[in-house]
Amino acid sequence: MTILEATTFLEVTTLTGGRTEIALEAVEALQTAVHGSVLFADSPGYDETRQIWNKLIDKRPALIVRCTGTADVVTCVNFARQHEVLLAVHGGGHNVAGNATCDGGLMLDLSLMRGIYVDAHKRTAHAQGGVTWGDLDHETQLHGLATPGGIVSETGIAGLTLGGGYGWLRGKYGLSCDNLVSAEVVTAAGDVLTASENENEDLFWALRGGGGNFGVVTSFEYSLHPVGPVVNLVAAMYPNEKAEEILPAWRDYIAQAPSEFSGNCLFWTVPDIPDFPPEARGKGVVVVVGVHIGPLDEGAAFVQPLRELAEPLVDMSGQLPFTAVQTLFDWVNPEGEVYHYWKSLHLNEINDEVIAIIAEQVRNRPTDWTLFDIWAMGNTVGQVPADATAMGERSAPYTVVFNTSWHDPEAAEMCMAWTRHFYEQLKPYSPGSSYLNFPGLMEEEGLVKKAYGRNYSRLADIKAKYDPQNLFRLNQNIEPTQTLTDHGE
Repeated sequence: MTILEATTFLEVTTLTGGRTEIALEAVEALQTAVHGSVLFADSPGYDETRQIWNKLIDKRPALIVRCTGTADVVTCVNFARQHEVLLAVHGGGHNVAGNATCDGGLMLDLSLMRGIYVDAHKRTAHAQGGVTWGDLDHETQLHGLATPGGIVSETGIAGLTLGGGYGWLRGKYGLSCDNLVSAEVVTAAGDVLTASENENEDLFWALRGGGGNFGVVTSFEYSLHPVGPVVNLVAAMYPNEKAEEILPAWRDYIAQAPSEFSGNCLFWTVPDIPDFPPEARGKGVVVVVGVHIGPLDEGAAFVQPLRELAEPLVDMSGQLPFTAVQTLFDWVNPEGEVYHYWKSLHLNEINDEVIAIIAEQVRNRPTDWTLFDIWAMGNTVGQVPADATAMGERSAPYTVVFNTSWHDPEAAEMCMAWTRHFYEQLKPYSPGSSYLNFPGLMEEEGLVKKAYGRNYSRLADIKAKYDPQNLFRLNQNIEPTQTLTDHGE
């Protein structure tokens, strides 16, 4: 006997966090209306579908709808609105903060919606909301084209793009959201809209960095650029003891980098696996990593000095297919096997004080799997005006990401405490804002308002227009202006 056979109603969590009962007839009508499968707690495949990439997140929706197209999404949104059911939207990828699922609500799953169409002549690509960057790169690289995406192929295009989108093409072509041409959006009213520079312009502006606040994006259209098929990768690993020497040298060298180069400096521990030399395994390292997408000879010449900042323990630099570069970090991020707590912070500078703080903290990382990453944002990203997209102010030259990860569930408190302490130490050197795709667990007061800065009030007005009841609240949430007024604020 299944859950529905044993009762006349389905108990769910409401938008306000309470509990309510939905009549069996309404649930059966949902099952009939959608082409995708509807999963309940006792359905085959429920546990595999509810579990997202971050093992730290363990939630149990009352029902999951595996949508096969936009019509299914509209049906689900209408169902959630009419019954005031807590709604979570899961795209195709990671969602480290855990907003893609919920306890007791409806999980709208787009992961089966993975259609892609590339127009090589127009240099555009249309991709459904469940597509990953690996999917998209696979299709666009057939034509020697790409759009700025993530650095892990299993990341979903939806979450990354709506939150901004950092990747290896940022130096030349900016962020993912900067390359969004149009989007098909299902609003809270169940309407299907196209957002672009010429249609629903306010919504289009809000989608480029405003997260999942304004609807379910079922299709993205991107502009494409010539990339590859082979690019230059620098991946030189130096001993952690050299951090005070490596960091300023890296900072000064990449300050003059051409737009074809995008670079990071990260801190990690070489794992004990055959991919690395025995003498390097278990050693803490400073990894100078980056990608040059210009002519191969120019790229090789530019990255060479980054391979000679000191005597490397390991040097994995070389000329690789762009699609291979895009998968290099996949194995570090296995689905459902590792606990993650990731935060970020924009930095105004990397001076001697910042270097001293970083050098001390990276040598005291709570686990070997924890990675601290410095992103040099580059001129193309930094020159975009704050009001051009929803993302807000971009002038900070660096973003630091605390990729705190662990395997032992008992280590959670220690790992989070280390992250928060490190974060607070670097705050005085920051404008106070962060990259909301790495938001911790969204527990920090004022995090969203700080990130959007003066764009926040405009976003709240657009939210009120397209989602006045805040149906789409499981995200880096922007409360609609009307809600704020109703609260007397």
